[in-house]
Amino acid sequence: MRVPRTLIIGAALFGMFLAAALLSYLWTPFDVTALDIAARLRPPGAVHWFGTDHFGRDIFSMIMVGARTSIAVAIVAVAIGIGIGTPLGLAAAARHGGLLDEIVMRGNDLVFAFPSLVIAILITAVFGPSALNAIIAIGIFNIPVFARIARSGAVSLWTLDYILAARVAGKGRLRISIEHILPNIANLLIVQGTIQFSLGILAEAALSYVGLGAQPPTPSWGRMLADSQTMISFAPHMALFPGLAIVLAVLGLNLMGDGLRDLLDPHLRRWRQ
Repeated sequence: MRVPRTLIIGAALFGMFLAAALLSYLWTPFDVTALDIAARLRPPGAVHWFGTDHFGRDIFSMIMVGARTSIAVAIVAVAIGIGIGTPLGLAAAARHGGLLDEIVMRGNDLVFAFPSLVIAILITAVFGPSALNAIIAIGIFNIPVFARIARSGAVSLWTLDYILAARVAGKGRLRISIEHILPNIANLLIVQGTIQFSLGILAEAALSYVGLGAQPPTPSWGRMLADSQTMISFAPHMALFPGLAIVLAVLGLNLMGDGLRDLLDPHLRRWRQ
């Protein structure tokens, strides 16, 4: 089986940021919390590869730690979506057309009516801005996404012969959902997971940009962009490198999603062959 080129390129791009995030736990070129006013707003050079910000902090080091923040928020938010949304979708499909199905789908519509940024603002108004509240807001928005994916994939499987045979053999709906339905929709969930991962990074950057994400002194790509907006005319590197980090990380995840779809979807695989 040939691995799609988009999957290789996407994995390489995202792997670069994942490696930087893991490395930042052990080492960064400079301390991201240390201020060096004498070195403020220095352009990229041999010492500070990406330059410094208005406090003299090394931008390359901040991007490394910012990758850790963005990836951690996106991972937990996607895990919340999969962990809660998938069982809801499977339960709704198992009772297709029933009361539970109607409750789950109308609940999904209710959550979709409020964008993640609005949900984050509501949560922040009650509990205050933090990375945890950003995770909760993005995770809540992911739940109906995975619920719909799981339900749509499962509904089409419940009418197949091997599912009917399992029901005749005496297996309950819960056991069938776990043993037969879930493995056959795993490819859909994996592909959607990479898409939501990239959207989670964008959402975290957006929330940090407006001050609702990770709080200082924790570096965040979105807040780095917010800090640079008044200095972009004479220190464009402050906006350039965090912006490129967001673009490349999201591009890598989207390419991974396309590659995984081509690799896991049997219809696309047969068509390409």
